[in-house]
Amino acid sequence: MVDAINKAPHKDNDLVARSLRSVWHPCTQMQHHETLPLVPVSHGRGAWLYDTDGQRYLDAISSWWVNMFGHANPRINSALRSQLDMLEHAMLAGFTHEPVVQLSEQLSARTGHALGHCFYASDGASAVEIALKMSFHSWRNNGFADKREFVCLKGSYHGETIGALAVTDVAIFRDAYDSMLQHAHVVMSPDARAARDGETAADVARRAAAALEALLQERGKHIAALIVEPLVQCATGMAMYDTVYLQEVRALCDKYQVHLIADEIAVGCGRTGTFFACEQAAIWPDFLCLSKGISGGYLPLSLVMTTDDIYQSFYHGDVTRGFLHSHSYTGNPLACRAALATLAIFEEDDVINANRAKAARLTEALAPLAAHPQVSNFRQRGMIWAFDAVIADAAAAANFSRRFFTTALEHELLLRPIGNTVYLMPPYILSNEEIDGLAARTQTVFEKVMRA
Repeated sequence: MVDAINKAPHKDNDLVARSLRSVWHPCTQMQHHETLPLVPVSHGRGAWLYDTDGQRYLDAISSWWVNMFGHANPRINSALRSQLDMLEHAMLAGFTHEPVVQLSEQLSARTGHALGHCFYASDGASAVEIALKMSFHSWRNNGFADKREFVCLKGSYHGETIGALAVTDVAIFRDAYDSMLQHAHVVMSPDARAARDGETAADVARRAAAALEALLQERGKHIAALIVEPLVQCATGMAMYDTVYLQEVRALCDKYQVHLIADEIAVGCGRTGTFFACEQAAIWPDFLCLSKGISGGYLPLSLVMTTDDIYQSFYHGDVTRGFLHSHSYTGNPLACRAALATLAIFEEDDVINANRAKAARLTEALAPLAAHPQVSNFRQRGMIWAFDAVIADAAAAANFSRRFFTTALEHELLLRPIGNTVYLMPPYILSNEEIDGLAARTQTVFEKVMRA
């Protein structure tokens, strides 16, 4: 541990040392910090994070996909200051307050009121747990207690609590806990990279939908819900797919009486090019999960939206038919106020349209990298870009992500590949200069890592 502290390339070794002694960092093998630098962050401004030495890093992954409009955003800051003087928190059981009501109304309006009845939690995995429990319990309340099985896509990721992990198909997250989980059915992913010779992305999507239908024909009477990340399966390496898949599975779920859960935790809030990813397929799910960007990256907040039919299946004089799920900070007023400020920015700045211009510029700026001989499957959807590094050497492939991360820090970039997939998911506020710099530095880092 002392060696790790001495190797840290920052003057503020005391903060690094204290963190290594006292903080168990997420999604981390802590021993790696004997060689991998821990960055002591001092403050953030706009798209940039600053360490205690004054070194800056362009937050090109939005701090794990949460930061929509930059760090220390003045408008969100102002909204939170006002809320602090009014109400910091009150239990939502038996009470309500203006921020949670406004947020629920505005989100429902964005679905044309196809979805509403928002149920709140604090993190994405909790939202997934809620949706899974609601689906099972709704079927039971309606007399279909045998519908207790779930379906997820190959390579899917929906969180790391026990229920969410049961519908996650990323081995590194779930294998250690496999014996604790209720196993879900895993069906073919519509990942466009699986295209056979002559196939389009839409062909892959239809082939995946056909595989799902084969399962539903056999097990439909026992299946409660299918859960999908609409358009982009993020944690499996930004697997992107055609909208026709969502249209096909919506029809199949209706045909076989199976709920459709849309996990828009990472892909909602404008990330794929529309506020809700499902909009691009012109469908609505039975449950829609939001988190990450909904609070602008400020405070933990998640929620599940559902249909009136499902809400009514719990509406009864018998308390056991109610949804008796709770979190102490459900519907926290500060988090809801941050979310309302975030939605206001979407409207005031016409963010969805503005992002189209930013996306076009960054895609053009990345064209030389996309043409690199060691790059494959360059892809883009809305404000998400990804490509796969072509690495023949197994040892080099195993260390690619960490080498890329550390090299990117040397070039003022926060980029954290998933395996050999490099992705960019920046905040929506990048200037043209920052867009061009992000593209140029990403190429520089890639070429340097591949040469090494």
